[in-house]
Amino acid sequence: MNGILVINKPQNYTSRDIVNIVSKKLGTKKIGHTGTLDPLAEGVLVLTIGRALKISELLTSSQKEYIAQVILGYETDTLDITGKETKKNYPLVSEAMVREVLHKMVGRHLQEVPIYSAVKIKGKKLYEYARNNIPVVLPKREIEIYDISLVGSLSYVENNVEFTIKCKVSKGTYIRSLIRDIGYALGTYGTMKKLVRIRQGIFTIDKSYALEDIANRNYKLISIKEALPDIKCITLDNNLLKKIKNGQVLEPFFDEEMALLLDERGKEIAIYRQDEKKKVRPYKMIEVENE
Repeated sequence: MNGILVINKPQNYTSRDIVNIVSKKLGTKKIGHTGTLDPLAEGVLVLTIGRALKISELLTSSQKEYIAQVILGYETDTLDITGKETKKNYPLVSEAMVREVLHKMVGRHLQEVPIYSAVKIKGKKLYEYARNNIPVVLPKREIEIYDISLVGSLSYVENNVEFTIKCKVSKGTYIRSLIRDIGYALGTYGTMKKLVRIRQGIFTIDKSYALEDIANRNYKLISIKEALPDIKCITLDNNLLKKIKNGQVLEPFFDEEMALLLDERGKEIAIYRQDEKKKVRPYKMIEVENE
């Protein structure tokens, strides 16, 4: 079994939980996920199965799109409603102020990684530092906000302000941290109430499957070729196919940065890319002899 499966992850499951459940249902251990979702989060979780595991890196680099519910007025240690309250005030913000701050968020930023995350510092995950009360300097990473907008109007609940945002962001962006930063920019504190990933690259929530669909065998795998529509496909003749299967470095036979190479039956064999020496060499070997 080889291909990509898009799951609509429900709340209260880790991404690893979903992999384990689907692995059992499909009867294969060759399965992984691209782009972790926290247990609180829902939505698009892209699974790679069999030989498609080899292209996971290409799928994780995609842009992602989210809808998030925001609470202004307090902050927690996890930056979402599952954590302990650490800071609080009474926000005095208007819809116009929120729209102005969101507009200023578009572009490249250095974003501080949340302490409750799996990012490693000196071989240890950040959440391990947090759980053991060990001080650590949180790293910052460059991320990009391509688009962010207010969905609907503000509501006022128990001295807090709540609203919903829709955003399109780069790989590595933490929406919890984005909401924290929105709160700071408004002179208050922000906490994530709910998060739904509605898109990862070409994969959208309206074409995803529930866990019940997998149990009922109501799903269709996406092929590697279909999952990489922006990479040129080249069908190989028998002579070139033999060289590619042996992983040979060759003179360029395509102009693009990389190409997905197929046999005459349309089976994905490898992804080759051009190097600085004007040669093309293996980037991902998908079909390996005697695998």
